[in-house]
Amino acid sequence: MDSSSTILVGGIIASEVLFWVLLFGGLAARYLLRAPRLSTVLLLGVPLADLVLVTLTLVDLAGGSQPGNVHGLAAIYLGVSVAFGHYIVRRVDGWFAHRYAGGPKPAKLPTAGPERMRHEWHSFKRMAIAWALAVPLLLAMVVVSGWHVPTSLPELFGSDPMWAWIGRASAVLVLWFATGPVYYGLYKSEPEEGAQTGSSVPTAITPAEPEEGEVVGQAPAGAPASSRRLTG
Repeated sequence: MDSSSTILVGGIIASEVLFWVLLFGGLAARYLLRAPRLSTVLLLGVPLADLVLVTLTLVDLAGGSQPGNVHGLAAIYLGVSVAFGHYIVRRVDGWFAHRYAGGPKPAKLPTAGPERMRHEWHSFKRMAIAWALAVPLLLAMVVVSGWHVPTSLPELFGSDPMWAWIGRASAVLVLWFATGPVYYGLYKSEPEEGAQTGSSVPTAITPAEPEEGEVVGQAPAGAPASSRRLTG
């Protein structure tokens, strides 16, 4: 691994660490220190995690580096980060509100039934968004390295790092759909006998279809975060 790839791997790790530090710091400031202004500042800083990685990737490519596996990993990370970030913020916020602010315990996800189906569709939607964000970035890097289209599966997964990442991401998306909405739609669409459905009280963010883990009546602390946090 060359020095630029090592720096980029470090950037991916630093982005993830920065995300959790700012998230936990912002929520701790809100619920433990009772400092809403500090909390807002820290949570507004969460976009820095993505910005660090985007900047490092662009600088590396602008410096003449050929797109490789690490650049593909960075594109995948950015897509997943944007698609799942807001959901993660809401889940962690719900736990903080319950643990430190007397909020209700986040509802446990049922193993079957309509609420589980909603969760599976929401989860697949987030994965589809991650795919839709990452693949154009990967295709752009294919253009940079010299456009070509694989003509077979072995070539797709082995000839070019960018196409290999596109193939992996597409395979994961199909598998996610099959093991999520398809499986639960066919075998788990009805609530199990004797099972209690989790809480489904609407919130300000999702008035029609609340997702599991949301706290009743508690506005998520992650609301002011970046575009990374606005999907979900």
